[in-house]
Formats: sequence, C-alpha cells, structure tokens
Amino acid sequence: MRMKHAVLVFVVGLLVSLVGVLFKITHWSFSGFSANQLLLIGTTLEVVGGVLILYKLFTHKK
Repeated sequence: MRMKHAVLVFVVGLLVSLVGVLFKITHWSFSGFSANQLLLIGTTLEVVGGVLILYKLFTHKK
C-alpha cells in the first residue's frame, strides 16, 4: 500500500465525518444513514488512515 492510499482513506474519513456533522446539525437522515452512523464510519476511517500513515512513516526505508 502506498502512502497516497493511506492519505486517501484519511481524507475520505474526514469528508464522511463532515457530512455526518452537517446531518447532525440539520437533524437529517438519508437512506437509513443517520448522523451518528456517518460520524462513526468517518471516525473509524480517520483512525485507520492515521494508523496506516504512521505505519508507513515508521517502516519506510531510508
């Protein structure tokens, strides 16, 4: 896995979290996805992306 894939996972997590925050503020739900579910998915993706980035940084051969 390349570094850009890890960054992409992190950015997608940020975008999903942003949509979740907007849904939370406006009290919306869309196709069964509530704001809480979007926030959970987004936060999970952010954590996975962050762990992947840290892994790539520490295992990168210099």
